[in-house]
Amino acid sequence: MRLHLVALSAAGLLAAPIPAAAHHAFAAEFDANKPIKLRGTVAKMEWINPHTWIHIEVKRPNGTIEQWAIEGGPPNALFRRGFTRDSLPTGIEIVVEGFQAKDGSRKGNGRDLTFADGRRLFLGSSGTGAPRDGRDAGEGRGR
Repeated sequence: MRLHLVALSAAGLLAAPIPAAAHHAFAAEFDANKPIKLRGTVAKMEWINPHTWIHIEVKRPNGTIEQWAIEGGPPNALFRRGFTRDSLPTGIEIVVEGFQAKDGSRKGNGRDLTFADGRRLFLGSSGTGAPRDGRDAGEGRGR
C-alpha cells in the first residue's frame, strides 16, 4: 500500500502543470535583430495567460491590409503597468514597436505601445530574454 501511494504521488508530481514562465524564452521564437514598428488598428485583444495577444490590422503603402499578432506580457503584468480591459478597444489606432518572429511570419513580440494621444505603455518583459535596452524599468532590479 505504501509503495502504491508513493507511485501515485510521483505520478501526480510529473503531471503537475509547468510554470508559465518556463513555456518559452524570447530567443526561441523572436529575433532581436528584426525590430518592427507597426501602425495599425486593433482588431482584437486577447487577455489570456501566459501572454496577452494584440491582433492589429496594418495598412501597407500599396493599400493592402496585413493582419499581425503581437505578443505582450501576462495580463497581470499589463494591468500593473496601467492597462485596463478597456485600454485597447477594437478600431483604436496604435503604434507597436517590438521584434518579429524568427520564421518571418506576421507575428511579433511587443516592446512598446503608443496611443494616438502620445501615451505609451510597456508591453514586453526583459526577463524573457528580450534585448535589455533600458526601456523596462525592471531591468535594473536584478532580473
